[in-house]
Amino acid sequence: MENKLKNFGLYLTVLRTTFMGRVLLRSVEFVVLFFGVPLLIYLDRDFIHPSMIILPVLVFIFFILRRTSDFQWKELIRWGVSRVDLIRNALIVFLCLILMLGYMILFEPEHLFDLPRANPWIYLAICIFYPLFSAYGQEVIYRTFLFRRYGNLFARPRAIVAASGITFSFLHIVYYDPVSIILTLIGGIYFARIYQQTGSVLFSAVLHGALGIVIFGVGLGRYFWLDMPVKFG
Repeated sequence: MENKLKNFGLYLTVLRTTFMGRVLLRSVEFVVLFFGVPLLIYLDRDFIHPSMIILPVLVFIFFILRRTSDFQWKELIRWGVSRVDLIRNALIVFLCLILMLGYMILFEPEHLFDLPRANPWIYLAICIFYPLFSAYGQEVIYRTFLFRRYGNLFARPRAIVAASGITFSFLHIVYYDPVSIILTLIGGIYFARIYQQTGSVLFSAVLHGALGIVIFGVGLGRYFWLDMPVKFG
């Protein structure tokens, strides 16, 4: 057993010394982190709540970024968004609000505004804390970390945007509903494109947080919160 471990360690060392070996190792790492971990949580609903992994994952990726790249802390608060981009994306968020309201009124009127009506204080807490912790944390992981750490695995700019969106969507299999997967695929590609264009994870997090507030407000939150308290009476 000891000899096998030594041979495996030697094999990994050899892989790291070649370009193709480094690409292979980085690819395996990418698959394990962005597909293996969500799949593990999906297969065992009692393993851990998805929101509980954000903080430890952030600690891990900050350690990796600082050790292996020229990542600077100021990147986390970089803005650099033009007034035109700000107005354009504000309109996109407003359009999403209209579309989601229309969907709820037409297809799920019984759930319209369910969380704000049933638990307004919880919804208020979501409006405050979701953008600061959940949305921002996810954007750092799926935009800053993924683009920096795995960008070289994708030859074209559109490919890394697609990879960011797909992995972000795949994370949401832990909510066991296709609606959350579809919405986060669209959202993930949108946020990734914004990050690619502006280089501001803060801006993509603001948009992510705003859309999250909309989703929980109009009545779609149950697709992203397994035990959301929305019982009336």
